[in-house]
Amino acid sequence: MIEHNNTLSKIQYLLEKSYKFRVNNLQESMKLANEALLLSQEMNHTEYVGKSLNMLSLFNMICGKGNVALTYAEKAIVCFELLEDDRGVADAKYSIAGIYYKTNDYHLGMIYLIDALVIYQKYNDWHNVSRTQKSLGTIYEILGDENNAIETYKIAIKAAQKSKNKNLESNVYNPMSGILLKKNKPLKALKMINKSISLKEETGDDRGLAFAIYGRGKVFYYNKEYTKASKDFFKALEIHKKYNEVFGIGMAKQKIAQLYLDTGYIQKAKALLKDVIALGEKYNLSRTKFKACHLLYKLYKDENKHKKSLKYLESYLKEKDKSINSQTLKVIENYERISKIKYEQQEEGLKREKEAIILKKKQTEETAKMRQEFLSAMSHEIRTPLNAVTSIISMLKERADEDDQKLLISLQFSSKNLMRIINDILDFSKLDSDKMKLEMYAVNFVELINNIRDTYLGMALEKGIELNVHIDNKLNKFYQLDDTKLFQILGNLVSNAIKYTNDGAVDIDIKLISSKNDTDKVSFRVKDTGVGIAKKEQSRLFDSFYIPSTITTRNNGGTGLGLAIVKKIVELYGSSVTLKSEKGKGSIFRFDLVIEKAAEVIKVDQKRTDQLNDKTAILAEDNEVNALVMGQLLKKWGVKIERVKNGYDAVQVAKKIKVDFILMDIHMPEMNGFDAAKLIKDSQSKNRSTPIYALTADVTAVNNQDYLSYFDGFLWKPLQIDRLFDTLANKENI
Repeated sequence: MIEHNNTLSKIQYLLEKSYKFRVNNLQESMKLANEALLLSQEMNHTEYVGKSLNMLSLFNMICGKGNVALTYAEKAIVCFELLEDDRGVADAKYSIAGIYYKTNDYHLGMIYLIDALVIYQKYNDWHNVSRTQKSLGTIYEILGDENNAIETYKIAIKAAQKSKNKNLESNVYNPMSGILLKKNKPLKALKMINKSISLKEETGDDRGLAFAIYGRGKVFYYNKEYTKASKDFFKALEIHKKYNEVFGIGMAKQKIAQLYLDTGYIQKAKALLKDVIALGEKYNLSRTKFKACHLLYKLYKDENKHKKSLKYLESYLKEKDKSINSQTLKVIENYERISKIKYEQQEEGLKREKEAIILKKKQTEETAKMRQEFLSAMSHEIRTPLNAVTSIISMLKERADEDDQKLLISLQFSSKNLMRIINDILDFSKLDSDKMKLEMYAVNFVELINNIRDTYLGMALEKGIELNVHIDNKLNKFYQLDDTKLFQILGNLVSNAIKYTNDGAVDIDIKLISSKNDTDKVSFRVKDTGVGIAKKEQSRLFDSFYIPSTITTRNNGGTGLGLAIVKKIVELYGSSVTLKSEKGKGSIFRFDLVIEKAAEVIKVDQKRTDQLNDKTAILAEDNEVNALVMGQLLKKWGVKIERVKNGYDAVQVAKKIKVDFILMDIHMPEMNGFDAAKLIKDSQSKNRSTPIYALTADVTAVNNQDYLSYFDGFLWKPLQIDRLFDTLANKENI
């Protein structure tokens, strides 16, 4: 018994020392944590095995060994779940979050951080609350939401002060200094970063000191004090190399390269930027890599070395596009973690059952609120910049030469693909609340099916399999359809089929079953030669978030969200989807739709018919880029606009002049679009009966039942230019 207790004490000692040494001697920390793990495993002590795994996950994350760190963290979660130790689970999730957001998977990192934060707050664990809030602030800052970042950093500082940890406090002053610099306040930024450096020197945190010195270097660089900036960047790089802090190494080298460019050392800059790209490829630092590619593209362009310039431009576009899409996909694939956050707490034996019920109810409400806020924030963060991107691409295509057209077509494809992903998030939200509905209009059926094939053909070719389409020639050319929803159904089925097929082919078969005067019954079948699904798992396959145990590998996994959407949309068409599959022999998904025939639609460029010429509009939009793009579009169509930056000014202008329509952003300062629309419609304004169209990137805005009657339609960002024109020209409600 004495020997047992002595061993436990030794393990505890090893873990405490390993955590302390991480500041100045990471290799020693690794050694001590591994020793603690071996002793814990020999004793079969699950708690200390989990704690040792968590330590090793943290240390490997610091070293840039993301996959190793992730493996340790996942094993730690298994240990703590067996013990029902949610604090241990929180520590592991915090480590996983760090792995993801330090390799630029910011949205997925946020999911794990929120999970961990809920648990830490429950126990008033101010030390870990501070760490987690600081990391959340970093993500908000990267996403461009500086106001939320600052508020989150302030919470992190207060939590650090409650835990009496100067080191944690100093960690927060560094990024806050960076925000002050962005706001053109270099004196305040320097004061704050010096405070961080002072605390780091006081606590002896050498590794953290490197980040603080780097932050001071940024202030010197901003003030064009290049000698001081260079000294700080090289000092930070030296310390980062000592601890193999790859994230810090990449940042420091990037800044040194930029400094070389500004001081005329072009060849040194090129060599260092190529080193940064190699580092980004090795450790999956996507953001660092595409920044370096962009600088090299500009360098070679200025030197008229077009071949090299194009090479780095393509790498930049590819890496940035991959970063955006991978993050967005992971938001969808891991949506379960947001929608199912549970704050299960161990109840003390003397607590009454009534207290437990009240607590559970509160947790459910907080979960729903958090999910809604997350969906709204992420939708807005993605849609707002994408609106400018898609609109500008469409405008540039009209004036670009043949070479630029190719790049713009590539960009347009990527933006449309991202738009479809965002629509999945929107539809999942509607699915949750039974608010999804079909929007039917005449669609060229064959063209739609071929577009689906073209979209996923590259994915199939990349895996070396065929993607075949067979369309019955007896089918009508045009049908009344919601083409977006049918695209989602077939797109989800085809992409899943390709994902789980390694050899052979994926076939899309569409046949006419029967025909009446106005309608056709059409069979849709997606067949693959993939892994197949076991009989016992087929009945649950279309449930939200269900993942068959036979396909939960990291390469093929997901949450089952796509098939849940397929099931719901097919049911909206009044039908059902069926599955025929055998493990190892592929799968066949089938559904039948009764769809109305439509007359052939002859496309006419309505934008050339001057339907909007001399019309007038109020444009309420606070985002300068979106306002510029919208202004150019409306001007091109002959619309005269009165642009305002907030809801209050929109109301005032509506009192003075009569217009043909009002385009109203929802999220604006001083007064939002909801309140502005209500005041205009409820008043004796000249525009009381004028159509008001909501311009918004927030997918949850349409759920605000109190204000829906004040809008004649919702125009979702990114805007579809043809849909915008048709809406204004024909006054179609959307």
